[in-house]
Amino acid sequence: MRPQTASKRGVSRARRREALLGYLYISPWIVGYLLLIIGPVLASFYLSLTRYSIITPPVFIGLDNYIRAFTADPLFAKSMWNTFYFVVISVPLSITTSLLLALLLDQGLRATKLFRTLFFLPSITPVVASILLWRWIFQPDFGVINYGLSLVGIQGPQWLASPVWVKPSLIVIALWGSVGGSQMIVFLAGLQSIPTDLYEVAAIDGASRWHRFWRVTLPLLTPAIFFNVILGIIAGFRTFTAAYIATGGGPAYESLFFVLYLFFNAFQFMNMGYASAMAWVLLLIVLALTAVQFGLSKRWVYYESGD
Repeated sequence: MRPQTASKRGVSRARRREALLGYLYISPWIVGYLLLIIGPVLASFYLSLTRYSIITPPVFIGLDNYIRAFTADPLFAKSMWNTFYFVVISVPLSITTSLLLALLLDQGLRATKLFRTLFFLPSITPVVASILLWRWIFQPDFGVINYGLSLVGIQGPQWLASPVWVKPSLIVIALWGSVGGSQMIVFLAGLQSIPTDLYEVAAIDGASRWHRFWRVTLPLLTPAIFFNVILGIIAGFRTFTAAYIATGGGPAYESLFFVLYLFFNAFQFMNMGYASAMAWVLLLIVLALTAVQFGLSKRWVYYESGD
């Protein structure tokens, strides 16, 4: 018994030593995570309960910032509405267009690799350069779109300067950068993972191309669709750069998205406490929508394992 007890103690010591070495190896990451992620998150929550303008010490005011946001700040509601509008329109459009491009590239046509590269290029083009290009395209006087419309006798709108057209214009800009990027790659990976035997069996049973897509391709792609929907919603609520560069939140606050308004409160109005409260509201909204999506996924997402 004594040799067995000694051997067990030796094994436990070796495991503790191995665990200690493991923690030592990852300690720089742990320290960085605590200082650069957890620390700022906790600090922002505290600041959301204060009146703080960077140059003055924070003054604790409880939930006043949250109460102000939901009861006394019309721009908070406006920015939230603009963001929801953007997400509801842009996410389905980007998912559908990315799926169509992936289906096209999965047909084994000639020059597929070339087209895949061309479709992917907008997603790796510098964002600021792309937005400046689209500002020129949407320019009302000498932009490409209005010039083309003038050739057929149509007076083009002001686009980015129009309260009616500014959000659709920004949605087009967002689609330019997202459709051919990671969403398309995820769909391509999903398409290429579908066993060809399933298509052969469906063809033998007399299923048309449409029925094969509807009964075979689409169900097996639902995990990829679900993944892209979640990331698309998160990205939609974080939209900032296009509106900041192209419109600055105008005209008439029609492109004042939530994160843009948060940015203005933090760095233009120097109201860090209120901006922190807005950040936590955004986090809770995204978490709630993500939880809802995960709950609904049990009804429509199909996994080959049967889960």
